[in-house]
Amino acid sequence: MEPVEINAGRWYLRALRSDERVDDRPALADGGITDPDYIARRSAGWADETALSWAVCEPTTGELLAEIVLIPGPDGTAALTGWSRPGYSEVFTESAPTVRRFAEAALGYTLTSEPV
Repeated sequence: MEPVEINAGRWYLRALRSDERVDDRPALADGGITDPDYIARRSAGWADETALSWAVCEPTTGELLAEIVLIPGPDGTAALTGWSRPGYSEVFTESAPTVRRFAEAALGYTLTSEPV
């Protein structure tokens, strides 16, 4: 599956990036994620549909503030999890219901857990 962008009201959700236009690595490091292969793994998760990940961003700057991850199960269920950068917990809390609705309505998953 190709990454899907979502407008979540105050927040813009997109795939993680590290290219000539957008580099999420500094924001990931601020959130404690320093693995150099993290973005590549998240991209692979979209490709093989094992983990669908959204960078939750400030819409005018594109700055990553949180990440929401949907982990599909083998039976049509999925779990929703994620993290936020220090000082931005409300970003995850406000965006997670939008991803939940997308997962249920557009992808047909039954979510098995509330956002963590």
